[in-house]
Amino acid sequence: MFTRVVELTSKPRKSRELSSLINDKIVPILKKQPGFVDEIVLVSDANSNRLLALSFWKTKEDAEHYQREQYNSVRETLQPMLEAEPVVRTFEVHMSTGHKIAAGKAA
Repeated sequence: MFTRVVELTSKPRKSRELSSLINDKIVPILKKQPGFVDEIVLVSDANSNRLLALSFWKTKEDAEHYQREQYNSVRETLQPMLEAEPVVRTFEVHMSTGHKIAAGKAA
């Protein structure tokens, strides 16, 4: 399994609206993508304008396909709520109790 971690900085006091926008507009797009598994959105307790959006994918290729085909459109949808450009990082999932993945068995 593969994960894209997108760090978002919302405009002041817009994190709840940004989180709702992701849930209402972006998750339906993600659900239509080949290999999409799950989306988790985290809001920082230290800085409420910082969010992490974690999307889980069956393979790195699935995540890369989404990046090429849909991400720019998604970013444009989020742009009015953002203070800064999103930062995207990718990771291979080595262990997850929620997705029943054990270390060494991801992928």
